[in-house]
Amino acid sequence: MEIVVVGRHTDIAERFRRHAEDKLAKVGQLAPGVQRIDVEVTHENNPRLADVCEKVELTVRAKGPVVRAEAAADDRYGALDLALDKLNERLRRAHDRRTRTRRRGEGINAVAASLPPLDEVPAVATDEPADDLVPHEHGEAVEFHVSGSPVVIRNKLHQASPMSVEEAIDEMELVGHDFFLFVDTATSRPSVAYRRRGWDYGVIALDTNCG
Repeated sequence: MEIVVVGRHTDIAERFRRHAEDKLAKVGQLAPGVQRIDVEVTHENNPRLADVCEKVELTVRAKGPVVRAEAAADDRYGALDLALDKLNERLRRAHDRRTRTRRRGEGINAVAASLPPLDEVPAVATDEPADDLVPHEHGEAVEFHVSGSPVVIRNKLHQASPMSVEEAIDEMELVGHDFFLFVDTATSRPSVAYRRRGWDYGVIALDTNCG
């Protein structure tokens, strides 16, 4: 199992790198098929965010869906512990779902990961018009500033594998997001699954055939 530790706007000390590797070595017990774990550390320089100035994002890559977790704290060691707790919980839930599926005799096709690690996705900040900054390759991302505004918009292109609503919600839970964009196999429509309250979810679909 490969563990890759990178820093975003910060340097990574060898001590932290070894600490992260030791902590994550046990992830394989919950996810035996894991091939690689990406650890991304981000430092926030804003003094108003001192309590959450260190963010750690963990991404587990295996043959099945990607599993992600992130957390922020006032130091990266604490953020790593918090993110690892979230990651382990998601891995346990994924294991429980697979167990229930096997007992029911149902096969659920795993969906390939669509979010590459941030260190592999170059982002370009520019003041050029947004129309000139459309990504053309999967995983490509560009950033542009809204004219006359401090707002920065990140534009990214992902590969979409058609799936059911149930699979989309599973994917959303695994990456820890509040929404998930997908193509519904039942309708062939671009759709978004989103979290409402507790274990309630919603789905919004686009009718691309309307005039």
